[in-house]
Amino acid sequence: MPAPVRLLLVVAVALVDHDGRVLVSERPPGKKLAGLWEFPGGKVEPGERPEATLIRELAEEIDIRVEEPCLAPLTFASHAYPDFHLLMPLYVCRRWNGTPRSLEGQAIKWVRPRDLRDLAMPPADEPLIPYLIDLLGP
Repeated sequence: MPAPVRLLLVVAVALVDHDGRVLVSERPPGKKLAGLWEFPGGKVEPGERPEATLIRELAEEIDIRVEEPCLAPLTFASHAYPDFHLLMPLYVCRRWNGTPRSLEGQAIKWVRPRDLRDLAMPPADEPLIPYLIDLLGP
């Protein structure tokens, strides 16, 4: 019988601006997968709901305030990394308060959904791109 695999629940969000672009952030040096672009979000803490995680992480990472009704689930990623299995629900958010800005030294930028394919992204994020293109158009 194979050894049990650690399951890591991480939640992410596609913030969509008025021009249909999506916000991505670059993983900073010193973190796993540094230099890759990803959707904002983070680890779900024990006893925390995914929506609460996103509200907390968005405030901590990019200084915006999101209300739970503005978070719409879109799809999820399930990806086996060598030392754990990642399960990552992806939400879409079109309304928030504040202007996204980096609070943790990470680069952030707005990109068209079709241009997400040109970015180096973690393996778990890549399968999410077609869902965003289908939803938002290229």
